[in-house]
Amino acid sequence: MEKAKVYFTEEISSDALQKIYHALNKELKGKVAVKLSTGEPGGHNFLKADMIKALVNELNGTIVECNTAYGGKRCDSKSHWKVMEDHGFKAIAPCDIMDEEGEIALPVAGGRYLKENYVGSHLENYNSILMLSHFKGHLMGGFGGALKNMSIGIASSHGKQNIHGAGKEGWTKDQDAFLESMAEACKAVIDYVGAENFAYINVANRLSVDCDCDNNPSEPEMADIGIFASLDPVAIDQACVDAVYNSPDPGKAALIERMESRHGIHTVERAFELGLGSREYEIIKI
Repeated sequence: MEKAKVYFTEEISSDALQKIYHALNKELKGKVAVKLSTGEPGGHNFLKADMIKALVNELNGTIVECNTAYGGKRCDSKSHWKVMEDHGFKAIAPCDIMDEEGEIALPVAGGRYLKENYVGSHLENYNSILMLSHFKGHLMGGFGGALKNMSIGIASSHGKQNIHGAGKEGWTKDQDAFLESMAEACKAVIDYVGAENFAYINVANRLSVDCDCDNNPSEPEMADIGIFASLDPVAIDQACVDAVYNSPDPGKAALIERMESRHGIHTVERAFELGLGSREYEIIKI
């Protein structure tokens, strides 16, 4: 199998985001959704509006999110709209809470745990997606990147519960089942939208062990790495994980412990099994 191409720059800036997207040589057609985390209030590691503005506007994109499945300031649309405004996203581009008017069920082909993946109904309105992810740790998933942003991020509030419960009510105690469910949710989304209609960018900065859904995340213990871009969601997450391990920064130990203690790489393994991409890649520096 041909290795996937993963583009990389150490520069983390608005200009660098545009340059690395251009390096993909990929035109996202039709109505473009830009999926990112709007960030739980109290947290401060999420991707900032000023940095993403130029790229989102270049794509004539709409910033999209779904409501959360836990308590907090983004669990209902009214509160979530205020967060989007407070965090500066409404000021830079059109925004959309995709499950504000309900959900649709997407079939999961070949799922072990999920038969359907429940996503925000407004997904129907978009032709292509830029998966713009902040790569960092995660309390349950070990780490969050493109796959987590696509699975949990595009799922409706109910859909998030379905993934966390591995197809059943409530949070599952089977960690691998949860991780596999994230990969299965990704397959449903990719099958629905079309693999050719995605591009993926991971910004590996503010590398906390905690997710942007945390309202009081731990401070990062390692330095920023850079920006990664690919047309392959498996390769880009694998490249980011490898970059953490290969970093000379001794502060990486905390993030590695978080990833390993949650068996985070298993999401990548299952996504590969499902044919969503390749774990073999080449880094192309720009």
